[in-house]
Amino acid sequence: MSTAGGSIPAADGGAVAAFERVVAGGGVAVFPADTVYGLACDPGSAAAVDRLYALKGRPPAKPAAVMCFGAAPDLPGLGPRTRAAIAALTPGGVTLLLPNAGHRWPLACGPDPGTLGLRVIGGPLAAMPLPVLQSSANLAGGPDARRLDDVPATIRDGADLVLDGGELQGTPSTVIDLRTYESEGSWRVLREGAMAVDTVATVLR
Repeated sequence: MSTAGGSIPAADGGAVAAFERVVAGGGVAVFPADTVYGLACDPGSAAAVDRLYALKGRPPAKPAAVMCFGAAPDLPGLGPRTRAAIAALTPGGVTLLLPNAGHRWPLACGPDPGTLGLRVIGGPLAAMPLPVLQSSANLAGGPDARRLDDVPATIRDGADLVLDGGELQGTPSTVIDLRTYESEGSWRVLREGAMAVDTVATVLR
């Protein structure tokens, strides 16, 4: 499915179905997250992941995150403290670095399959049933896109689907390392973004 020269409103009744078809078919989509515009593809398809990275000019070995819509997935090997933290922090503007004992979605993990970056969002796309490998819809090292017009034309033209969510918050997600949270109760904010560190601390303490 191509949207060359146009886009679909993310709130449109057919947007989620179109998003699902493109991802399931090995395509790449531009979509509005809850923070900035992103690129999405099937996290299990090496060809789709390679194409997404090529659109961004992103180094192939650099990890990405897996995004789920509406609710977090049931990840094997996580303890009750970590599961409670995920439930309290998501959906929301955070990326969680989690222990990935089952090496799930290895294409998103780069050189460390034991660590998974997870995003969970709500909003108009919350009914999307498929997880996606996601990265910001910008050229590697470039500014994040608050509006669809801020997404480089080369990325919009190269995608199979473009979903327009209007103007977004514009601040990328806060990255929180929870890999030792289960065993030690410790956590680190690696990048402050959409969720304030004070809010993270209140939730996790």
